Amino acid sequence: MVDTDRPLLFLDVDGPLIPFGDPPRGGYPTYRSPHVPPGTTPGGNPLITRVDPELGRRLLGLPGEPVWATTWLEDANECLAPWLGLPRLPVVDWPVDDPDATGEPDGVHWKTRALVEWAAGRPFAWVDDEITEADRRWTAAHSPTRTLLHRVDPRCGLTEADFTALDTWLRTA
Repeated sequence: MVDTDRPLLFLDVDGPLIPFGDPPRGGYPTYRSPHVPPGTTPGGNPLITRVDPELGRRLLGLPGEPVWATTWLEDANECLAPWLGLPRLPVVDWPVDDPDATGEPDGVHWKTRALVEWAAGRPFAWVDDEITEADRRWTAAHSPTRTLLHRVDPRCGLTEADFTALDTWLRTA
């Protein structure tokens, strides 16, 4: 059952959950998940071991309804949800086959318009590593409700500061 009183929490995967880019000194940490059998990674994706399984508990603890907003689509439920100990989450179904091929001339990210439409008037926080000021301006002008477009540093992924900002905003939305 969908709780339409809670704001939505749109989650990107690459960057916010799976850090990438210039690795920290010594490389990225890797994890084992207590939610999957030892030695296995759902979907066989080796990058999943960069995802701290504790993020699942932290995400569920936020006062928002989590929704996958990623090109992983249903693979996020098949690969990441088990690793994180999450239930199956709703998935934003993007309006084109290859969203990266739809360059936006006004600098607005290709996800922005689709997320405002998908939210259908509900408040939402969007967590992504590619959010820009153009996205914030467009969303402020076109969303009928409050929004938070929260950019995450893709080299670090979600941090304590990110969770604090999201929790604070979601509680006031």
